[in-house]
Amino acid sequence: MRIHFVEHVPFEGPANLGKWAKAKEHVVSRTFLYNGEEFPRVEMFDWLFIMGGPMNIHEEHKYPWLKNEKAFIEKSIDAGKVVVGFCLGAQLIADVLGARVYSNHWKEIGWFEVKLTGGTRTSSVFSSLPQRFMAFHWHGDTFEIPSGCTRVAESMACKNQAFEYKGRVFALQFHLETRIESIKALIANSGDDLTPDKYVQPATKMLSMVGYLSNLEKIMNRFLDAISDNAEARE
Repeated sequence: MRIHFVEHVPFEGPANLGKWAKAKEHVVSRTFLYNGEEFPRVEMFDWLFIMGGPMNIHEEHKYPWLKNEKAFIEKSIDAGKVVVGFCLGAQLIADVLGARVYSNHWKEIGWFEVKLTGGTRTSSVFSSLPQRFMAFHWHGDTFEIPSGCTRVAESMACKNQAFEYKGRVFALQFHLETRIESIKALIANSGDDLTPDKYVQPATKMLSMVGYLSNLEKIMNRFLDAISDNAEARE
């Protein structure tokens, strides 16, 4: 299988997604938008991962590639690809599918519980995950659920944590791919976000909770394996 990653900043890369892809012997390619790289043709990959970033989806004046990225995501979805977005990537998918993306009431940064919703009953992917688990978050924006999509996860700080579309497009506000290097890189590069608030943990607390990373990776592997099984069943 051919997997392509779109990356917005050098400190939010594939992390454990890359580890999973390597273990499965998948072919990996990457577009570094921060280096001005071009998108591949959709015929060149099977799965598309859209990673996170500190910008928001409306900042096309500051990041002109956002307009082309939205068109690329739309083209990938229309071509029947598996498309998975994390954080900014999820918000871009929501926008492409016609939903509003806006500032959430709360910033959600650190380790907080995610709870699956009743929508998972119709999802062969999300139904494979635990009903509740600790996930890593770093976002201030959120999205409405696009028409035709199923809301599948929520948290105390953010009602719409994830949705699924047509069994092959998945948008997650939270980060399943995170490893300790990812957290340290976010702290180093986006530390200004850590203003004290109800759902913003200080850096020291985030790093003291990295024991959750092992279980998070297991959940990520289950999620990706379920997508893979689902894709094979459709073929």
